[in-house]
Amino acid sequence: MEVKGLAYLAAGLGAALTVMGPGLGIGRLAAAALEAQGRQPEAIGDIRTTMIIAAALIEGIALFALVICILLVFA
Repeated sequence: MEVKGLAYLAAGLGAALTVMGPGLGIGRLAAAALEAQGRQPEAIGDIRTTMIIAAALIEGIALFALVICILLVFA
């Protein structure tokens, strides 16, 4: 197999893992936040703010990984 073919394969596998990882992470984050809101309804604002910040950080890491996958194809 050529080097370019291996680059396409690596980019495809990397993109697949990049999508699955943050999806699972944000799912667990949302589940934990909803459970915390159910236990302490008075802290909904603080929990929501923390959840949004954490989700943004997870999405930032996912975007960075996708950029690396794209660079594998075009480099």
